[in-house]
Amino acid sequence: AAMIKTQKINGIEVFSCHPAHQTSRPPLLFVHGAFAGGWMWTDTFMPYLAEAGYPCHALSLRGHGGSDGHEHIDWLSIADYVDDVVAVIDWLGDAPVLIGHSMGGFVVQKYLERHTVPGVALLCSVPPQGLIAAQFHMLFQKPHLFMDLNSIMGGDHADSQTLREALFAGEVDETMLAVWMGRMQSESHRALWDMSMFSLPNLHAMNRPPMLILGAEHDVLVPAFLVQATGQSYGLPVHIFRDMGHAVTHEKEWRLVAAKLEEWFAQLVV
Repeated sequence: AAMIKTQKINGIEVFSCHPAHQTSRPPLLFVHGAFAGGWMWTDTFMPYLAEAGYPCHALSLRGHGGSDGHEHIDWLSIADYVDDVVAVIDWLGDAPVLIGHSMGGFVVQKYLERHTVPGVALLCSVPPQGLIAAQFHMLFQKPHLFMDLNSIMGGDHADSQTLREALFAGEVDETMLAVWMGRMQSESHRALWDMSMFSLPNLHAMNRPPMLILGAEHDVLVPAFLVQATGQSYGLPVHIFRDMGHAVTHEKEWRLVAAKLEEWFAQLVV
């Protein structure tokens, strides 16, 4: 399997995974979601897509994973996260195809207000309308989950049952769940407010590169109806993966999602 290299660029942790042979394919840059880090891409999507010939990179946004800024996490804004993406793309030197999961998809949409890239894939992404609908939906559908998630993500107590319910729909490998439990972390409250209402993407200002919008049927954090709303905002079809939850990178059938990405990247004319 392809090797993952880790380095720090201006205090930002970057994971890289290169194909065995030089290719003319564009680099891919993966942007993780809330409570996570660049690590969420390294076991599955990065090696898979590197073997398909794509140079793969994933950053940990500041305050996440091995990046600097943990002590300021609560003051970090979505704009700070966009700056991290800008810094890593400057370092790459080539405009990558951006893949954003959850909050990372929101960060990618905000990035497009001022920059453009050859393509964008949004996976279970916070919609341009923000998180409010998702929060209400969860509050009514799964009130216990809503309360528990807040405390777990804040690192108060590790409850693997809640995490499993929040992130996965299929069978879950216990070892993998334990690793996720150990790596999940608190998220900036300011960033969560930005995604709720204070810093929504300006659809009129955005560049509109080719965009792929994917969701998961049993996602409780970003329900499929919100993925549909994202599709409607951009006038694009969406693809919803059956029997999957929010953490599509680690569902048992994650290869279906990676294959869909690969198929779509292959037809991007760069």
